[in-house]
Amino acid sequence: MNADHPPVMISALEHYSYCPRQFALIHVEQVFEDNVHTLRGNAAHQRVDKPRVEFRRGLRVETALPLYSDKLGLTGRADAVEFENDGTPYPIEYKHGPKRQRAHDDVQLTAQAMCLEEMLGRPVLRGAIYHVSSHHRREVEITAALRREVVDVLIQIRALLAESRTPEPVNDARCRQCSLHDLCQPEAFAQSA
Repeated sequence: MNADHPPVMISALEHYSYCPRQFALIHVEQVFEDNVHTLRGNAAHQRVDKPRVEFRRGLRVETALPLYSDKLGLTGRADAVEFENDGTPYPIEYKHGPKRQRAHDDVQLTAQAMCLEEMLGRPVLRGAIYHVSSHHRREVEITAALRREVVDVLIQIRALLAESRTPEPVNDARCRQCSLHDLCQPEAFAQSA
């Protein structure tokens, strides 16, 4: 990896895409606080947090698979990757809640797909978000637009890290369910503005 750009965690793309302030609180200020949503998410991930290989429905399934991309400067892990008989990978990202209105989960999944492509030398055209609470798997096409968004978000993340600053809060609908709400204090910032 490029020494000028330390690797970015794949999960950071989801944090930044959801809210740049949330990203900065976690990755710049190094603060985090659990709430009911993060605790449910942690429970949902227990099944895929330990590395293992199993065979289901003719597929090899690996959980907690380490991922990296030297080209993009990314590192992390996939919750699960299904490998078809020909070796084609299909990444699956586990999420507790329902599909969100914005595509930040899709950005995270696309980053995983791009890492798998570099690691394995095989195209990854699809993946899925598995919504644990509903037992619903939502297939995501790994489009050129999502790939560009991964690159754009990485550029924005690196710029924010270089500045080592935390953006002002947005105080919108995202804030109500954010685990960092009490640390962020979006209402207090909105009243003082």
